[in-house]
Amino acid sequence: MSSRGWEPRTRLGKQVAEEEITTMEEALNSGLPLKEPEITDQLLPGLEDDVLDINMVQRMTDSGRRVKFRCVVAIGNRDGYVGYAEGRDDQVGSAIQKAIGIAKLNIVNVSRGCGSWECGCGRPHTVALRSSGKAGSVEVELRPAPRGLGLAGGETVRSVLELAGIEDIWTRSSGKTRTTVNFAKATFNALRATGEARVPAETRRKREVIE
Repeated sequence: MSSRGWEPRTRLGKQVAEEEITTMEEALNSGLPLKEPEITDQLLPGLEDDVLDINMVQRMTDSGRRVKFRCVVAIGNRDGYVGYAEGRDDQVGSAIQKAIGIAKLNIVNVSRGCGSWECGCGRPHTVALRSSGKAGSVEVELRPAPRGLGLAGGETVRSVLELAGIEDIWTRSSGKTRTTVNFAKATFNALRATGEARVPAETRRKREVIE
């Protein structure tokens, strides 16, 4: 049991609690599913979160109209790790907390570096390779950029990239980018693709993927 009173229920959780696994990189590369948000709390303390969108969702039931709130949240440590999720609940605060909890289970390691031929500084300030992600009709492409360029992209894209620790990047997007949910998810999927490129195929098959 951890000092916070967490009682792990999964194999990965027990290995983290017993300090057999001490970093998030080891946890993600273990091939074991990440099913407890406390694992992320323990391995990545001090994560920041950003509520990207709050939307009211109405649904008709036999008992009448039900109203829920859908919150889109991104989390990250601004140093190579980022997560994304949506949460729904009758109350805004509860929906945000649900989304944050799910995002901790969707955390990924972004492959950063100095992938731009125009730079060559050697610092991890941009993505290490070109990648793309899609969600709904929205597709986002990320390209390595030289140091000093900044984040060349829309507000939603910049929010996710900043939490991942990306300082400079070229982006290209297509589709209905006004849909914040898909725009944020496509950006996250593009970031996840940078990390998946360096993970063994056997490990990738074991991981849960956001569709």
